Amino acid sequence: MDDRGGSFVAVRRISQGLDRSNTCHSSSAEFVTGSTAWLGRGLSCVCAQRRESDARPSFDLTPAQEECLQRLQSRIDIPYDGSVPEHQDALRDLWNAAFPEEELHGLISEQWKDMGWQGKDPSTDFRNFPKSFQDLLRKQEGDRSVWEYPFAVAGVNITFMLIQMLDLEAVKPRTLVGATFLKFLAENDSAFDLLYCITFKMMDQQWLSMRASYMDFNTVMKSTRRQLEKELLLEDIMRLEDVPSYKLLTR
Repeated sequence: MDDRGGSFVAVRRISQGLDRSNTCHSSSAEFVTGSTAWLGRGLSCVCAQRRESDARPSFDLTPAQEECLQRLQSRIDIPYDGSVPEHQDALRDLWNAAFPEEELHGLISEQWKDMGWQGKDPSTDFRNFPKSFQDLLRKQEGDRSVWEYPFAVAGVNITFMLIQMLDLEAVKPRTLVGATFLKFLAENDSAFDLLYCITFKMMDQQWLSMRASYMDFNTVMKSTRRQLEKELLLEDIMRLEDVPSYKLLTR
Protein backbone atom coordinates (compact mmCIF):
# COMPACT_ATOMS: atom_id res chain seq x y z
CA MET A 1 0.00 0.00 0.00
CA ASP A 2 1.23 3.51 -0.57
CA ASP A 3 1.45 6.18 2.16
CA ARG A 4 -2.25 6.90 1.75
CA GLY A 5 -3.25 3.24 1.85
CA GLY A 6 -3.75 3.20 -1.89
CA SER A 7 -2.22 1.35 -4.80
CA PHE A 8 -0.42 -1.96 -4.78
CA VAL A 9 3.00 -2.32 -6.44
CA ALA A 10 4.47 -5.55 -7.69
CA VAL A 11 7.59 -6.58 -9.54
CA ARG A 12 7.43 -8.44 -12.79
CA ARG A 13 9.42 -11.64 -12.90
CA ILE A 14 13.09 -11.17 -13.82
CA SER A 15 13.91 -12.95 -17.04
CA GLN A 16 16.33 -15.83 -17.20
CA GLY A 17 18.86 -13.62 -18.92
CA LEU A 18 19.39 -11.41 -16.50
CA ASP A 19 30.99 -24.42 13.62
CA ARG A 20 28.67 -25.27 15.42
CA SER A 21 30.03 -24.73 19.04
CA ASN A 22 28.98 -25.22 22.64
CA THR A 23 28.77 -21.50 23.36
CA CYS A 24 27.61 -18.50 21.44
CA HIS A 25 30.13 -16.52 19.41
CA SER A 26 29.73 -13.09 17.90
CA SER A 27 29.50 -12.91 14.14
CA SER A 28 30.98 -10.40 11.73
CA ALA A 29 27.81 -10.48 9.67
CA GLU A 30 25.26 -8.04 11.07
CA PHE A 31 21.66 -7.41 10.09
CA VAL A 32 20.68 -3.94 9.02
CA THR A 33 17.13 -2.99 9.81
CA GLY A 34 15.09 0.15 9.71
CA SER A 35 11.61 1.51 9.97
CA THR A 36 8.73 -0.05 8.08
CA ALA A 37 8.83 2.95 5.74
CA TRP A 38 11.52 1.23 3.68
CA LEU A 39 9.52 -1.96 3.28
CA GLY A 40 8.31 -0.45 0.03
CA ARG A 41 4.92 0.68 -1.13
CA GLY A 42 3.91 -2.68 -2.50
CA LEU A 43 3.75 -5.25 0.26
CA SER A 44 2.80 -4.49 3.83
CA CYS A 45 4.58 -6.38 6.58
CA VAL A 46 1.99 -8.90 7.69
CA CYS A 47 3.96 -9.92 10.75
CA ALA A 48 4.85 -6.71 12.58
CA GLN A 49 1.54 -6.64 14.41
CA ARG A 50 1.89 -7.47 18.08
CA ARG A 51 -0.93 -9.12 19.98
CA GLU A 52 -0.74 -7.33 23.32
CA SER A 53 -3.64 -9.31 24.75
CA ASP A 54 -1.78 -12.60 24.57
CA ALA A 55 -1.20 -14.08 28.01
CA ARG A 56 1.78 -16.27 27.28
CA PRO A 57 4.05 -18.16 29.65
CA SER A 58 7.76 -17.43 29.79
CA PHE A 59 10.54 -19.98 29.60
CA ASP A 60 13.67 -19.91 31.73
CA LEU A 61 16.97 -19.64 29.88
CA THR A 62 20.35 -21.15 30.50
CA PRO A 63 23.21 -18.62 30.78
CA ALA A 64 24.40 -19.62 27.29
CA GLN A 65 20.93 -19.14 25.79
CA GLU A 66 20.53 -15.77 27.50
CA GLU A 67 23.87 -14.60 26.14
CA CYS A 68 23.00 -15.73 22.61
CA LEU A 69 19.60 -14.05 22.76
CA GLN A 70 21.16 -10.78 23.87
CA ARG A 71 23.66 -10.93 21.01
CA LEU A 72 20.90 -11.54 18.49
CA GLN A 73 18.79 -8.74 19.96
CA SER A 74 21.73 -6.37 19.58
CA ARG A 75 21.86 -7.26 15.88
CA ILE A 76 18.14 -6.63 15.50
CA ASP A 77 18.51 -3.17 17.06
CA ILE A 78 21.15 -1.98 14.58
CA PRO A 79 19.51 0.52 12.17
CA TYR A 80 20.89 0.93 8.70
CA ASP A 81 23.21 3.92 8.45
CA GLY A 82 24.47 4.79 4.99
CA SER A 83 27.45 6.64 6.48
CA VAL A 84 28.85 3.51 8.18
CA PRO A 85 31.42 1.71 5.98
CA GLU A 86 30.39 -1.73 7.31
CA HIS A 87 26.79 -1.09 6.24
CA GLN A 88 27.92 0.11 2.82
CA ASP A 89 30.00 -3.05 2.45
CA ALA A 90 26.98 -5.17 3.42
CA LEU A 91 24.95 -3.66 0.59
CA ARG A 92 27.76 -4.21 -1.90
CA ASP A 93 28.05 -7.83 -0.75
CA LEU A 94 24.32 -8.25 -1.27
CA TRP A 95 24.55 -6.84 -4.80
CA ASN A 96 27.56 -9.00 -5.68
CA ALA A 97 25.76 -12.12 -4.45
CA ALA A 98 22.74 -11.26 -6.58
CA PHE A 99 24.46 -10.00 -9.73
CA PRO A 100 28.11 -11.13 -9.66
CA GLU A 101 28.67 -10.23 -13.31
CA GLU A 102 27.14 -6.75 -13.17
CA GLU A 103 28.89 -3.77 -11.61
CA LEU A 104 26.93 -1.67 -9.13
CA HIS A 105 27.22 1.96 -10.18
CA GLY A 106 26.48 3.36 -6.73
CA LEU A 107 24.78 2.57 -3.45
CA ILE A 108 22.00 4.88 -4.60
CA SER A 109 21.08 3.52 -8.00
CA GLU A 110 18.11 2.53 -10.11
CA GLN A 111 19.79 -0.87 -10.37
CA TRP A 112 18.39 -1.85 -6.95
CA LYS A 113 14.93 -2.07 -8.48
CA ASP A 114 16.15 -5.16 -10.36
CA MET A 115 16.33 -6.90 -6.98
CA GLY A 116 12.82 -5.89 -5.99
CA TRP A 117 13.44 -2.73 -3.99
CA GLN A 118 10.78 -0.10 -4.55
CA GLY A 119 13.27 2.75 -4.95
CA LYS A 120 16.86 3.46 -5.86
CA ASP A 121 18.10 3.76 -2.26
CA PRO A 122 17.76 0.43 -0.42
CA SER A 123 18.65 0.04 3.08
CA THR A 124 19.95 -9.01 4.66
CA ASP A 125 22.35 -13.27 3.81
CA PHE A 126 22.22 -16.21 1.52
CA ARG A 127 25.97 -16.51 1.03
CA ASN A 128 26.02 -20.11 2.27
CA PHE A 129 23.42 -21.17 -0.30
CA PRO A 130 24.27 -19.28 -3.51
CA LYS A 131 22.16 -21.48 -5.78
CA SER A 132 19.08 -21.04 -3.60
CA PHE A 133 19.75 -17.30 -3.55
CA GLN A 134 19.84 -17.12 -7.35
CA ASP A 135 16.80 -19.38 -7.74
CA LEU A 136 14.75 -17.12 -5.49
CA LEU A 137 16.02 -13.87 -6.93
CA ARG A 138 15.45 -14.87 -10.54
CA LYS A 139 12.36 -17.01 -9.86
CA GLN A 140 13.94 -19.97 -11.65
CA GLU A 141 11.89 -22.78 -10.13
CA GLY A 142 8.34 -23.84 -10.90
CA ASP A 143 5.48 -22.43 -12.95
CA ARG A 144 5.70 -18.77 -11.99
CA SER A 145 3.11 -16.03 -12.00
CA VAL A 146 3.66 -13.17 -14.44
CA TRP A 147 3.53 -10.75 -11.51
CA GLU A 148 5.78 -12.00 -8.73
CA TYR A 149 6.60 -10.88 -5.20
CA PRO A 150 9.52 -8.41 -4.98
CA PHE A 151 12.52 -10.39 -3.78
CA ALA A 152 13.98 -7.72 -1.49
CA VAL A 153 10.70 -6.71 0.13
CA ALA A 154 9.84 -10.38 0.71
CA GLY A 155 13.14 -10.78 2.56
CA VAL A 156 12.32 -7.87 4.85
CA ASN A 157 8.87 -9.30 5.58
CA ILE A 158 10.43 -12.66 6.45
CA THR A 159 12.85 -10.99 8.86
CA PHE A 160 10.01 -9.23 10.67
CA MET A 161 7.92 -12.39 10.71
CA LEU A 162 10.72 -14.38 12.35
CA ILE A 163 11.36 -11.69 14.96
CA GLN A 164 7.71 -11.79 15.94
CA MET A 165 7.19 -15.55 15.72
CA LEU A 166 10.30 -16.29 17.81
CA ASP A 167 9.50 -13.47 20.27
CA LEU A 168 13.05 -12.18 19.91
CA GLU A 169 12.41 -8.77 21.44
CA ALA A 170 11.28 -10.25 24.77
CA VAL A 171 13.64 -10.72 27.73
CA LYS A 172 12.96 -14.44 27.46
CA PRO A 173 10.70 -16.42 25.13
CA ARG A 174 6.99 -16.69 25.88
CA THR A 175 6.19 -19.31 23.27
CA LEU A 176 7.28 -22.89 22.82
CA VAL A 177 8.58 -22.20 19.32
CA GLY A 178 10.68 -19.31 20.67
CA ALA A 179 12.14 -21.48 23.41
CA THR A 180 12.87 -24.22 20.89
CA PHE A 181 14.73 -21.79 18.65
CA LEU A 182 16.95 -20.62 21.51
CA LYS A 183 18.16 -24.20 21.97
CA PHE A 184 19.36 -24.11 18.37
CA LEU A 185 20.85 -20.63 18.83
CA ALA A 186 22.90 -21.71 21.85
CA GLU A 187 24.54 -24.40 19.71
CA ASN A 188 24.88 -22.41 16.50
CA ASP A 189 25.33 -18.64 16.52
CA SER A 190 24.20 -18.54 12.86
CA ALA A 191 20.87 -20.21 13.66
CA PHE A 192 18.83 -17.13 12.78
CA ASP A 193 20.61 -16.73 9.45
CA LEU A 194 20.01 -20.39 8.62
CA LEU A 195 16.36 -20.20 9.65
CA TYR A 196 15.94 -17.13 7.43
CA CYS A 197 17.22 -19.11 4.44
CA ILE A 198 14.93 -22.04 5.24
CA THR A 199 11.95 -19.74 5.62
CA PHE A 200 12.56 -17.94 2.33
CA LYS A 201 12.67 -21.22 0.42
CA MET A 202 9.61 -22.47 2.30
CA MET A 203 7.74 -19.28 1.41
CA ASP A 204 8.64 -19.67 -2.25
CA GLN A 205 7.42 -23.28 -2.22
CA GLN A 206 4.16 -22.15 -0.65
CA TRP A 207 3.89 -19.49 -3.33
CA LEU A 208 4.23 -22.09 -6.07
CA SER A 209 1.91 -24.65 -4.51
CA MET A 210 -0.79 -22.00 -4.04
CA ARG A 211 -0.22 -20.71 -7.59
CA ALA A 212 -0.08 -17.28 -6.00
CA SER A 213 0.19 -13.85 -7.53
CA TYR A 214 1.24 -10.65 -5.79
CA MET A 215 -2.20 -10.02 -4.28
CA ASP A 216 -1.82 -13.33 -2.38
CA PHE A 217 1.44 -12.41 -0.66
CA ASN A 218 -0.02 -11.88 2.82
CA THR A 219 -1.89 -15.19 2.62
CA VAL A 220 1.31 -16.98 1.58
CA MET A 221 3.24 -15.42 4.47
CA LYS A 222 0.65 -16.56 7.00
CA SER A 223 0.71 -20.07 5.55
CA THR A 224 4.51 -20.07 5.69
CA ARG A 225 4.50 -19.12 9.35
CA ARG A 226 2.08 -21.92 10.23
CA GLN A 227 4.20 -24.47 8.37
CA LEU A 228 7.44 -23.23 9.93
CA GLU A 229 6.03 -23.39 13.46
CA LYS A 230 4.79 -26.92 12.79
CA GLU A 231 8.20 -28.10 11.54
CA LEU A 232 10.15 -26.48 14.37
CA LEU A 233 8.01 -28.27 16.95
CA LEU A 234 8.36 -31.76 15.50
CA GLU A 235 9.56 -34.18 18.16
CA ASP A 236 12.62 -35.45 16.31
CA ILE A 237 14.10 -32.01 15.51
CA MET A 238 17.44 -31.75 17.31
CA ARG A 239 18.97 -29.03 15.12
CA LEU A 240 17.80 -26.78 12.30
CA GLU A 241 19.31 -29.09 9.73
CA ASP A 242 16.70 -31.66 10.81
CA VAL A 243 13.79 -29.40 9.83
CA PRO A 244 12.13 -31.03 6.77
CA SER A 245 12.27 -27.81 4.71
CA TYR A 246 16.05 -27.57 5.18
CA LYS A 247 16.24 -30.02 2.28
CA LEU A 248 14.90 -27.29 -0.01
CA LEU A 249 18.20 -25.43 0.24
CA THR A 250 20.86 -26.02 -2.39
CA ARG A 251 24.42 -24.77 -2.36
